[in-house]
Amino acid sequence: MSKLDVVTIVVILANIMVSLKGFSDFSFFEKYKFNVGGVRRGEQIRMLSSGFLHVDNMHLFFNMFTLYFFADEVISYLGSVGFLIIYFGSLILGNLLSLYFHKEEYHYSAVGASGAVTGILYSAILLHPEMRLYMFFIPVPIPGYVFGIAYLLYSIYGMKNRVGNIGHDAHFGGAVGGYVITLVLASWLFEEQPLMVALLAIPIFILYVMRRLGHI
Repeated sequence: MSKLDVVTIVVILANIMVSLKGFSDFSFFEKYKFNVGGVRRGEQIRMLSSGFLHVDNMHLFFNMFTLYFFADEVISYLGSVGFLIIYFGSLILGNLLSLYFHKEEYHYSAVGASGAVTGILYSAILLHPEMRLYMFFIPVPIPGYVFGIAYLLYSIYGMKNRVGNIGHDAHFGGAVGGYVITLVLASWLFEEQPLMVALLAIPIFILYVMRRLGHI
């Protein structure tokens, strides 16, 4: 892997510093976490600040570890500014989707950079679909686009069945953000990777249809 870009380092450090503050200061954590009631009262800062808070060290490590591996891929194609646009756009869109699905659950809360990181992951896959991903429990490399599609299909399953204490809707929204913003910034993908553009849109279309039919 090439030298880590300074923008990625700054984003990772910001996540670490804000998360550590949240670990030691309960009132700070409560004030800036994503909370439907708080957002609907006008505390929109939570839509952004919650993406830099984490539940614990493992939650923080996993998100930053994933970001570390995929940030450079996005930066190499779209530059540091493009990376930041996708990162923050995916973070906001992930929280917007959570707000949409939980708008009547005033107690619903969430934290974590997962939406932003999933957006970067999906962007990297779209930009470089032939990449191979290695998973701990699978002995052979998985094509990036296969992983991306499977991950979002699992997110739909998790949203429908409320699987685990995981913000599946934020993950899905973040991926949609990564997908859409990447296509805006790299419109050449429509000509050079039309099949991948179509394939990676399948889970998004499925969620749309399921929602329209009232299945989720």
